[in-house]
Amino acid sequence: MAADDLPRDGADAIQDAWRRELPGVPVESIGVITRIWWAAKAFGDERRRLLNRLGVDVATLDLLSTLRRSGPPYRMSPGELAEACMVTRGAITQRVERAVNAGLVERTTSGTGYHARAVTLTRAGHALLDRVVADLLTAEDRLIGHLTPERRDQLADLLRDLLAGLDVPPPSGQVGDA
Repeated sequence: MAADDLPRDGADAIQDAWRRELPGVPVESIGVITRIWWAAKAFGDERRRLLNRLGVDVATLDLLSTLRRSGPPYRMSPGELAEACMVTRGAITQRVERAVNAGLVERTTSGTGYHARAVTLTRAGHALLDRVVADLLTAEDRLIGHLTPERRDQLADLLRDLLAGLDVPPPSGQVGDA
């Protein structure tokens, strides 16, 4: 369906109202930003529902995903994890502690000294993560299932371009980054 064929929505009404109330003020961003906010809320709500059902919190999922995407042997130092997850070392310490207690990761060493400390994904963590990511990506695919593959590619390109122009670092590598 072409953009011209789509019915008007609430963002159009908001944009029209501000155009009427503040003539001369640019309101075109409403058509983009408001819809991105609404989509982000829908995606975030769905992700939270699914993760809650699967018994996984976002922080643990971020930790496990980062380790899994690192490739075999699925091991990283706490400093590497903090940098990759874009959180403090203190936050990583807390995440690792929770995951260790749940049997999802283990603290290991790969040599001697302080820098030899590492965090390694366990078989249980690997299995849980693979199941959660498969369920999550399947659910998220359903959320955008009404878009043709061409429209998905076009939207991905437009969003990439939008983000590149914002000149901000991406958020932590969460599972949505798969």
